Amino acid sequence: MIEIFLFQKKKYYLIFGGLVLALFLVSAKLCYLMLYSSEELSRKAKSVEQRERSIKAARGIIYDRNGVILADNQPVCSISVIYHQIKEPEKVIKLLSEKLDIPEKDIRKKVEKVSSREKIKSNVPKKTADEIRKASLAGIKVDEDYKRYYPHDTLASRVLGFTGADNQGILGLESRYDNILKGKDGTILTLTDFMGVEVENAAEERIEPERGNNLTLTLDYNIQCFASQTARKVLRQKNAKSVSVILMNPQNGEILAMVNEPEYDLNEPYQLIDSYKTDKKTQTEQLNNMWRNPLISDSYEPGSTFKIVTATAALEEGKVTETDTFSCPGFRIVEDRKIRCHKTTGHGTETFREGVMNSCNPVFMDIGAKVGAAAMLKYYKKLGLYEKTGIDLPGEANSIMHKLKDIGAVELATMSFGQSIQVTPMQLLRAASAAINGGTLVTPHLALSTESADSTQKEVFSYETKSGRVSDDTSRRIRELLEAVVAEGTGKNAQVEGRRIGGKTATSEKLPRRNNKYISSFLGFAPANHPEIMGLILIDEPEGIYYGGTIAAPAMAEIFKNVLPYLDNLEK
Repeated sequence: MIEIFLFQKKKYYLIFGGLVLALFLVSAKLCYLMLYSSEELSRKAKSVEQRERSIKAARGIIYDRNGVILADNQPVCSISVIYHQIKEPEKVIKLLSEKLDIPEKDIRKKVEKVSSREKIKSNVPKKTADEIRKASLAGIKVDEDYKRYYPHDTLASRVLGFTGADNQGILGLESRYDNILKGKDGTILTLTDFMGVEVENAAEERIEPERGNNLTLTLDYNIQCFASQTARKVLRQKNAKSVSVILMNPQNGEILAMVNEPEYDLNEPYQLIDSYKTDKKTQTEQLNNMWRNPLISDSYEPGSTFKIVTATAALEEGKVTETDTFSCPGFRIVEDRKIRCHKTTGHGTETFREGVMNSCNPVFMDIGAKVGAAAMLKYYKKLGLYEKTGIDLPGEANSIMHKLKDIGAVELATMSFGQSIQVTPMQLLRAASAAINGGTLVTPHLALSTESADSTQKEVFSYETKSGRVSDDTSRRIRELLEAVVAEGTGKNAQVEGRRIGGKTATSEKLPRRNNKYISSFLGFAPANHPEIMGLILIDEPEGIYYGGTIAAPAMAEIFKNVLPYLDNLEK
């Protein structure tokens, strides 16, 4: 009996000990959950009990350098449906189909889909959204939203770029500075039951969105308009394929205007311009061509504007002086090639200064031979022609140059007057600016500063410069030679009364040759003694007369006639 009693007692102790241990483990688990996992469990519980809807943040505003708004936000709405809350599905389908101009079959698929929330359409005009809201049909959700809006439609379209349906930057500056402009989306949390039905009279939890930072550009709205007006006029008069203009401060790389006519409508970026419609390409290819910025993304043979680079190399190397004489019979025989001057009867005997003024190919072939291939490539590198400019726009291309081992007498001759090599217009403008500004290679740029929406934080951007590319003396002599081109030479149609203008004309034949397709261009700057503005205009495939001195030079003169007095007034 005693043994049985002791066994029973031991058994009770074991049961009691087990219960105590179990209670201890449960208590420990509860303590762990309450102290260390409470936030995670609360979040999971809310995810079951709350429906989350995002509130799109407004993008930062893009301004020109004087505070003119170039890109803003327009209030729109997003329409969605919640399956478990819909009480009159047929009415919902009919209403949304009529108001949103969407076929009923497409609306029905989303209305009848068993899900927590189905988005029907974004970027719905507020007026239309208000009409849907007033119908008071259960299960329809109307959320406030923002759509990017460009108040000047086509202005600087290939510079600004545009955003997608999600308000994310797709092209241009909208893409390049998306991390600055995009802001932080907010959230609406709505209490629901286990079926996903919203609890009536329950308060919503709202996390407010944070607006993106604003961006101020170097672009000047008025200067952009002046350049655009002239470009459109030339485009129409010459029935050209396109007309492009860059205006930049050569001292610091600030871009004041960048025009590519015809420009597309930023508010309707998927609407093709007629000139880009072709049966030979898909719609995607046509749109990509329309959105493309040829001033930074396309390389071309620059022709005689490139003689600025050749002249700079020759003067810097001491291979020529302004008074050295040359002979132009209208051509040069280089190995087995007869390379002609634009004046087929020849310029006769002329000084180097006159050769620059006359844009004489034989003169430049001669000095190219004097400088030599190795030294020429050295100055291409010094003037940034082997590298991208670093401009703050996506899609920049690079130059196409000969390797030293591949340069023979013919290649050296054609390089000297801007053939057989290719550069982007932006690379050419950057190289020429270094040649005339005292030898500093600047970084072309469009972003000036950024500022928070509440104006409490501001950052001014800085950009790299490389000094000593050429000497002050060479730079001064180049300015004087290019001023003579406008005063007395092929660029005389770029003259502006009362202004000192320097510049160089060019007429380059497009590849493949003998197709009678040309790019007419003029590169100019003012004032010639201390340039504050430098411009390049390119007229692609003009009809009729196509010489740079005849059609591109006067176009730049027209731009300068408007821009220079405007800049004078800003300085006062």
